[in-house]
Amino acid sequence: MISTLFFSAAIALANPSGDQAKSDDAKPKAAYSAESEAKSRPYVFGWMDYTEPNVKLRGGQTTGVPVKLAEDPSDHWNTLQEDGIDARERDRRAILAMAGDFRISFDFLEVELYGANSELTKPYRSWATERVFVLEDSDDVISLQHIIVMFMQMPDGTVSPPMLVKHWRQDWEYEPETALEFIGEEQWKTQTLTADQRSGKWQQTVYQVDDSPRYTMRGTWTHNRSFSAWDGESSWRPLPRREHSVRSDYHALVGTNRLTITPTGWVHSQDNIKTVLTSPGMIDADNPALAREFGINRYQRIHDFDFSAAETYWDKTSSFWAEVRGAWDEQLATSQTVKVTKMCGKDRVYNTLFGLASEVAENGGEFGKKTSKKIKKVMDCAVSPAGQP
Repeated sequence: MISTLFFSAAIALANPSGDQAKSDDAKPKAAYSAESEAKSRPYVFGWMDYTEPNVKLRGGQTTGVPVKLAEDPSDHWNTLQEDGIDARERDRRAILAMAGDFRISFDFLEVELYGANSELTKPYRSWATERVFVLEDSDDVISLQHIIVMFMQMPDGTVSPPMLVKHWRQDWEYEPETALEFIGEEQWKTQTLTADQRSGKWQQTVYQVDDSPRYTMRGTWTHNRSFSAWDGESSWRPLPRREHSVRSDYHALVGTNRLTITPTGWVHSQDNIKTVLTSPGMIDADNPALAREFGINRYQRIHDFDFSAAETYWDKTSSFWAEVRGAWDEQLATSQTVKVTKMCGKDRVYNTLFGLASEVAENGGEFGKKTSKKIKKVMDCAVSPAGQP
């Protein structure tokens, strides 16, 4: 039996086997870098005087099964390192190197606080095991779909059935003509890009679990023998679930991303400002920001993990989700500025769409006009021209 979740945060990472032992003959450290046990003062990066006696993390309390981490450079990395390919093709191979099987850790920590009333929020930590599928691979466009499959170790020593989440999606386009950008208060505006904004750049558009928009960012790739990295320019995004579920005192994250491809995985680092708005597109001049946050998401390649639940789910629902993506694209293009709501009546949009996907999966992947009409009804409700009720 497969349980489908929309996301359950967890803080205990699966312990990999084969940890390297520390060398007994390591060189002695200087006094300023000596190691110590953090007993009454826990180690929290960037905070010498963390107020709590123990670090209290936001997130769940589950432990994953052990995984086998990749030790050798992946085929993706070897292909990326080939000589004689042009810069654009090397960029493409770096993007495709984000596909595959991974163990992931998600860490977020506030590192700067602004204003007399600002309070440090608890650091956030979560984990997952995830397969990243390639949906599209052409000269100018690459699309990657993330699907989580997690097995939890239960208190009685047993292992849970697989927990499955259709997770986020990332679409990449080379020198795009337009960008759908978040401006606040659930509103999104389609911007026409200038030649300077487009030239030589790859645009990453990220989508939520239900394929609604998350954020758009442009940047350039750099490559060397140690890593390949894409540095995204600053962009706005709505509050993520880890934030909007616990606070409502700010309205947008404004920040940059860096994606770094390594021989055995990749790292997604974020630098975000928790920003206060007065209206769509307008930052509060008197109280513009509450805090600065660093995020580090590590994708480590794994071997011999059972992702068959993801394969089965995607085999049965990929056609359904392709129609959902098309419906979103069509509806988001109805006006230059649109409002995208999370609720349709008393139901959340993602609950409705995931419910339809489950029905399609139970029917072996088949669906007809009735389901298509339901998708269209959800889109008509979820997306409207900005300014309309």
